[in-house]
Amino acid sequence: MTLTKYVDALPIPPVLKPKSTNNGIPFYKVRMKEVKQKVHRDLPPTTVWGYEGMYPGPTIVVNKNQKVRVKWENHLPVSHHLLPVDTTVHGAGPNVPAVRTVVHLHGANVESDSDGYPEDWFTNNYKIVSPTFKRKVYEYENKQQATTLWYHDHAIGTTRLNVYAGLAGFYIIHDKKEKKLNLPRGKYDIPLIIQDKTFLDNGDLFYPSGPANPSPILPNPSIVPGFFGENILVNGKVWPYLEVEPRKYRFRLLNGSNSRFYNMKLESEDETSLPSMVQIGTDGGLLEKPVQLSQLILAPAERAEIIIDFSELVGKNIRLTNSQPPVDAETTGQIMQFRVIQPLCEPDTSNVPTFLKPFYPLPINGAVKERNMFFRVSQDIYGRPHFMLNGLMWDDKVTEQPLLNSIEIWNLINSGFGVHPIHIHLVQFQILSRQPFDVNLYNTTNELKFTGPPTPPDPNEIGWKDTVRAIPGFVTKIIMQFEHYAGAYVWHCHILEHEDYDMMRPMQVIKNFYINKLAYTSNKHHDKKPKAKENTNISTNKYEIEHQDDLEHVDDLENIDDLENLDDLENLDDEKILDDKMNIDDKKNIDGLEHIDDVKHMDEQQTMNINEVITDSTNETQNIVENNLNLVYDVTMSFNLVEAYNNDIS
Repeated sequence: MTLTKYVDALPIPPVLKPKSTNNGIPFYKVRMKEVKQKVHRDLPPTTVWGYEGMYPGPTIVVNKNQKVRVKWENHLPVSHHLLPVDTTVHGAGPNVPAVRTVVHLHGANVESDSDGYPEDWFTNNYKIVSPTFKRKVYEYENKQQATTLWYHDHAIGTTRLNVYAGLAGFYIIHDKKEKKLNLPRGKYDIPLIIQDKTFLDNGDLFYPSGPANPSPILPNPSIVPGFFGENILVNGKVWPYLEVEPRKYRFRLLNGSNSRFYNMKLESEDETSLPSMVQIGTDGGLLEKPVQLSQLILAPAERAEIIIDFSELVGKNIRLTNSQPPVDAETTGQIMQFRVIQPLCEPDTSNVPTFLKPFYPLPINGAVKERNMFFRVSQDIYGRPHFMLNGLMWDDKVTEQPLLNSIEIWNLINSGFGVHPIHIHLVQFQILSRQPFDVNLYNTTNELKFTGPPTPPDPNEIGWKDTVRAIPGFVTKIIMQFEHYAGAYVWHCHILEHEDYDMMRPMQVIKNFYINKLAYTSNKHHDKKPKAKENTNISTNKYEIEHQDDLEHVDDLENIDDLENLDDLENLDDEKILDDKMNIDDKKNIDGLEHIDDVKHMDEQQTMNINEVITDSTNETQNIVENNLNLVYDVTMSFNLVEAYNNDIS
């Protein structure tokens, strides 16, 4: 049905307050409920699933290094799912409950048992739990820099349905460095989750039970390879408007759609000249420098923090639009409206500095492994597209086993026709390049032959990412470090229909004594520069330790680092005291660095090659490392996409 645009005000999710505090650790309780909620003026209330009974869920706001505990409770119906469940999809078979949930904090660096592993599901009041279910209360250490994360359901086989039903919300981390910047804050700092949905005349959510013209052999319901809704929602309202003051605002944009990509830009309803969007942050936090944009592309699960200055637009109506196909200019081509009609409450003293925070590239020569990861699409027994990573299904043997604290480079090889947003749990990574290759040659012979030079990431991608657009015909090269935690994690395409069938793979981070102690880079906290060794008796660079007896000295240094994190220091005098404690004679001040080249030069000077450490190690330690490395370089034939099937999506 056709709905009128810009008749509902934009709702802003409330900030969730902890239920209690125990030994300084806030405790939250978040209940998943089925509720009726108005999503548009002209629709009857829609049945949705929401955290704390609201869609989207409340925003959780924390400070860096403030541990919190969250108990996620399922209070959803037991007997039926809100949407059609295909029991032929892995993990969603007839022998498991249709309504299962588990919560993933997307982009977080967390312990494995608090990551929301897809098979760790539970039902209403934990009456039924999976064989791998581990805990009711999750712990989040929040060691990361200031950033915009989001939490959402991650139950195996039904993620696409549970998220579409409404199970998503924001999780925001602040730190002192961010707070010192004079960015818009308070009511001028607004999270926006953008999604697409289709509704029936009675207000109910519509999600297809199969393709429009199903084969008689298809199961019913049957998973579709993608879904594109008819209406765009922001914070749970269809085409809302927001009344703003003539000043700068900070917007935290999240693409929370199942399959839809967005190419966003600002448009006026007359010929008014508009300011650029200024991007200041990406998935993992602030960029090094602001980037001016005329348009912004976001794949599913990607985030971007932008500044919009409305100061010269008094009385104007501005639209946020979308041009990414499939798109209809009158419907899915429009997202929301800004009305610059509120009076200025007080002078706008906020500003966007030319330098936000240092960005330190991970050392390429510090990578202990480089993996080729390819995407494959075949047909299942029903003739449906079956998406896979490295030609493997979810239940196949674990092939990615990175070592704790090690650095790896992954080459994402896309020989198909569509863009895949690849998300890797536990880590924030950096995009190194995208390089074109001969797709036909690769698909017929498995030979990877490049047809052009590598291109660097876009300026607004030069930062910490947890989701990357892997473009067809290109090898997307990324680098990451598997820090802090070992255990079971996953990586997958974040087109939710692909993730559910079957483009998700388990990953096991292996805790190895030698690598755990020595494989350490300048990016331990993502925003701290290593300190140069200057004739100290005990090295502060773990790469330079030559005997295991020195490891306890490293532990002592780690204890100092835990007790006196530089982010908690209030002034340079405090930093000097910390330097003295760590026996460092000369600390380089990085806050004034203006160019990435400067940072790269410091990294090259101060970071040793981990491969040299491994080479110099004892044979026994060498064998331990090699036994844990599970290299996946063998690339098998990649099938072409089944093009006709996508045309049948309703």
